[in-house]
Amino acid sequence: MNKHRTLLQKLIWISTVSKRFSRVDRKGRSAVTSKLATAGIAAGVMTLIVVMSVMNGFQLSFIDSIQEISSYHVRVHNINESEELEFIDFCSENKNIKSCSQFLEAQTLMVSEKGFEGAAILRAVNPDIYKMDQGFYSKLKIVLGDFDLSKSGNIVIGSKLAKDLGVRLGQTVNLLMLSGTSDVDLFSQDRTFTVTGIFSCGYAEINSTFAFINIEDGYKYFGSSPEKIWGLKIQNVNQDISAVNAVHKAFPLSKPESWRSYNKAFFGALRIEKNMLLLLVALIFVVVAINIYNGMRRLVFERKAEIAIFSALGAPAKEIKAIFIFRGIITGAVGALIGLLLGLLISANTDLVFTGAAKIMYGFQYLFTAIFNHRNLMFLTENSSYLLYASIPARIQGFEVFMIALFGFISPVFACWAASKNVLKMTVAEVLHNE
Repeated sequence: MNKHRTLLQKLIWISTVSKRFSRVDRKGRSAVTSKLATAGIAAGVMTLIVVMSVMNGFQLSFIDSIQEISSYHVRVHNINESEELEFIDFCSENKNIKSCSQFLEAQTLMVSEKGFEGAAILRAVNPDIYKMDQGFYSKLKIVLGDFDLSKSGNIVIGSKLAKDLGVRLGQTVNLLMLSGTSDVDLFSQDRTFTVTGIFSCGYAEINSTFAFINIEDGYKYFGSSPEKIWGLKIQNVNQDISAVNAVHKAFPLSKPESWRSYNKAFFGALRIEKNMLLLLVALIFVVVAINIYNGMRRLVFERKAEIAIFSALGAPAKEIKAIFIFRGIITGAVGALIGLLLGLLISANTDLVFTGAAKIMYGFQYLFTAIFNHRNLMFLTENSSYLLYASIPARIQGFEVFMIALFGFISPVFACWAASKNVLKMTVAEVLHNE
C-alpha cells in the first residue's frame, strides 16, 4: 500500500473497509450486537438526561426558594449605622449586585384565636419588598389576600403555618413568645397581628415556618438594638464568592456570608443525592461498553484472515485498528444523537409524559380489575405519584446534557479501542495454516 497517502485518503480507506465489514455482518451476531449497543447507548443517554433534568427541577425549586426568600444570595452582618448610606451606595454602584434590602429576624411562638400554636421565624422587611425584589416576587406566591405590610400590625404567613394555626384572612395571631434583646418581654398577650396574606413557595419548610411583618414593627417588638441584616441579590448566583470578597474589601469589619455556607448541610445533601443517582444510572454505559468490548473481540477474531491480509499488503497497524474503532465512533455517535434528541424531547414535555403514563397504568389496572375482580373498579384511581412528577418543571442544563452525550459517545469508542489492541497477534502464515 502507498505510504505517502494524505490523511483524507487514509480516512476514506478506513471508513470504506469498516462499512464493508458492517455490510457483511448484517445478518450475523455482530450486527445484532452493534444494534443492541447503539440502542443501549441511546437508552442510557436518554435516561440520564431525563433523570437529571427532573432531579434539577426538583432540587432547584427548593434552592431557588431558599435563595430568593430565606437566605438571599449574600447576607451581610455587622454594618454600622454610620456605614449604612455608604453601603447602600456601594451596592447600587456594584454591577454584580441587583438589589439590597435590610431586614430583622426573630423566632416566635404564635397563638391563633382558636388557641392553636405554631413556632415560626418572624422576619421584619420593607413593605415594598414584594414589588422591588423580582426574585422574591417570583418565588413567593400569594394564594390568599395580598402581601400587604403597609400598616402596623399586618402579617403575611406561610400556607402550612396558617393551616397549623387554623387562621384565615382577617383573623389575628398573637406573638406569645418572642426572641430578642434583654428588654424584650419573653411572654406577652399584646403582640397581636392581623393576617393580610397567605403565601406558598416551592420549599415546604418556608411555608410552615415563615412569617413577614413590617420592619417598623420589628423595631417596635424586637428590642432596642435588634441585629440588622442586609440581604443582597446578585446577577449570577455562582459569583457569590466574588461578591463576598468585594463587600469584605470595602467594609473590613462586616461579616458577609454566601448562600453556600448558610445552607451548606442542606445543599451538600442535595449534591450527594444527585451525584449518587448520576453514578447509578451511568452504570448503563458500563454494561453497554462491556458488551461492545466482547462483541468487538469476537468480530476481530472472525475477521482475522482479512486483518492478516491487510497487514501483508502493507496496511499500518494503526489504520487496521482504526477500522474497528471507526465502528465504535459510529455506534457512539448514532446512539448519543438519538438519546440526546429523545432525552431533550421528553424533558421538555415531562408533564405530558407522566400524565400519559398515569393514564396508561390506570388503563391496564382497570382492564385487569374488570376481568378478574370487577367489584373493586369503584376503588381504582390514577397513581398520584405520576401527577406529582408531572407538576415538577424539568430543568435542562446545557453543560450536563453535553457531558452525558459526550460520555455516551466515548464509552463505545473506548471499548472498541480496547478490543482492537491485540488485533495483529496472528501472522499471515498462522492464518493460512489454520485455514
